[in-house]
Amino acid sequence: MAHEEQTIKPLFAKGPSLGIRLLVFTVLSVVLMVVDARFETLKPMRSQMGLVLTPFYWLADVPVRLWDGATQQISSRNELMAENEKLKAEALLLQRRLQKLAALTEQNVRLRELLNSAALVDDEVLVGELIGVDPNPYTHRILIDKGEKDGVFLGQPVLDARGLMGQVVEIMPYTSRVLLLTDTTHSIPVQVNRNGLRAIAVGTGNPERLELRHVADTADIKEGDLLVSSGMGQRFPAGYPVATVKEVIHDSGQPFAIVRAVPTAALNRSRYLLLVFSDRRTPEQRANDSAEAQEAADREAEQARANAEQVPAQNEAPTADAPAQETN
Repeated sequence: MAHEEQTIKPLFAKGPSLGIRLLVFTVLSVVLMVVDARFETLKPMRSQMGLVLTPFYWLADVPVRLWDGATQQISSRNELMAENEKLKAEALLLQRRLQKLAALTEQNVRLRELLNSAALVDDEVLVGELIGVDPNPYTHRILIDKGEKDGVFLGQPVLDARGLMGQVVEIMPYTSRVLLLTDTTHSIPVQVNRNGLRAIAVGTGNPERLELRHVADTADIKEGDLLVSSGMGQRFPAGYPVATVKEVIHDSGQPFAIVRAVPTAALNRSRYLLLVFSDRRTPEQRANDSAEAQEAADREAEQARANAEQVPAQNEAPTADAPAQETN
């Protein structure tokens, strides 16, 4: 029995120790690196091993690539969403600026038209802005931002870049109310610019229409004639456009023709206005002032003529004494 126990071999044979194995593998690795670096003996083997191991490299890299792709897609989506929101905000800002630019462009055009109109007006003018409209549908009145502090007076003519709009009917310290031409209570003396035919244009309550009263059926007036202020009544200065004749209806049974006209001013659209400071003197005052100015001009002319006659006389005196001095 003892002999049989001694002949039993262990199930697992005991090999070299771990330290020896590590040393062997280390020496082997160094030898392989030296041989691979100095000689080309292992190059074919390395190529074959690389070819064999390529699928394993690819499989090992799949999780990393999947993770990178998912991360990139998520980040790209977030970046795209953020960029989209940013572009939307920028688009809104640009649209607001575009709307503002369009409004400023239109305002600039209106101001240029008004400036050109002011240059054509001989009288002194003041630029005002419309700030309110009378809510009563049966009256055509507007509120402007100029008042008594700016020198505005009752009855002052108001016009835009195209023609007369109305007159001031109420004054406050910093604002005024203007009665438009188309108000039913307003009338203005006009004349046909083509031949000087005089008439009275009255408001109809329609912002696009005026009517001429008591125009003879045989009067020389036709569609397209320009009506200008005649200056009668000393309220509106003469020569400003008022309306354009749109329709002339003749009725043989009536003594007067029906004449309808369209105001030249943009009563429903104009925002900037001109307040005209025309000559408010009475005809007698203007005649007296004109006579005084003519007398002053005549006196100045006589004084200048007298001065001109004295200058040659002073120049001739030395020439007359010169021969006498030479004789002596």
